[in-house]
Amino acid sequence: MRPRWPIFIPSKSRADTALTPDALERLGVEYRLIVEDQQHDAYAARYGADRLLVLPPSYQADYDSCDDEGDSFSKGSGPARNFIWDTAQAEGHDWHWLMDDNIRGFYRTHQNHKYGVADGLLFHAMETFAMRYRNIAMAGPQYEMFMPARQAAPPFIRNTRIYSCNLIRTAVPMRWRGRYNEDTILSLDLLKAGWCTALFYAFLQKKTTTQTMGGGNTEAFYAQKGTLPKSEMLVRLHPDVTRLVQRYGRWHHHVNYKAFDHLRFVPDPDAEPVDPELYRMTLQTAPDARQPTPKP
Repeated sequence: MRPRWPIFIPSKSRADTALTPDALERLGVEYRLIVEDQQHDAYAARYGADRLLVLPPSYQADYDSCDDEGDSFSKGSGPARNFIWDTAQAEGHDWHWLMDDNIRGFYRTHQNHKYGVADGLLFHAMETFAMRYRNIAMAGPQYEMFMPARQAAPPFIRNTRIYSCNLIRTAVPMRWRGRYNEDTILSLDLLKAGWCTALFYAFLQKKTTTQTMGGGNTEAFYAQKGTLPKSEMLVRLHPDVTRLVQRYGRWHHHVNYKAFDHLRFVPDPDAEPVDPELYRMTLQTAPDARQPTPKP
């Protein structure tokens, strides 16, 4: 079984090193890459031109970077993300997936064991869940590193940030903004507007740690500016729920998502019936899945 909705991957300067396309190909899942015109040929040589969409320069010129830096350096992946959103809307998709290009693989969890998956059913399962509720605007899997084997976790949590692998309700009247931290900014924009989000612990993504992979935003601005400006921007845009903290020798942001605990999922009476046995029986384990982690 495959995802219902299209998958888009914005990518820059990683024609030879992008990880997400390879992870999806192992699962037999289709995708499209969004690239800048000057890098089209390099990406086409590896992935084929039919998988590529070229980012119109107008999206970079018109993007709200939420600062006064203008075009002095990269505006990040936000322009490509808005192009993806508009493309999904123009193509008539009720939902769409947006994934970073540095995801190594995907997992499911069962009784605190983590297993690699063999197909795209985990995306289908997350879609089915989100589509059962009329007010979920965004959903996605948790980072694998944040699911320790000896820590209990629910199948999902409500109303927090969704990072790197985002299932988005296309009709939501918002767009990406911010040069940095656009995932967190959009999550908070949605929650403040009364929408809900769902972050799955039942399904996980193994993403490369920020700033450890060349290309993308690493070269574009993290190498020049560090991490303080991105946290400062978030505090400036959402000061009521965000503050600066220093951890592990560098600046971070801390967001109080408890402010959105009052938001509840609203069932959609027109949602299609769900057969739980379908997912229980067909969430397969990949042949090369790593060994289960110890139970607590």
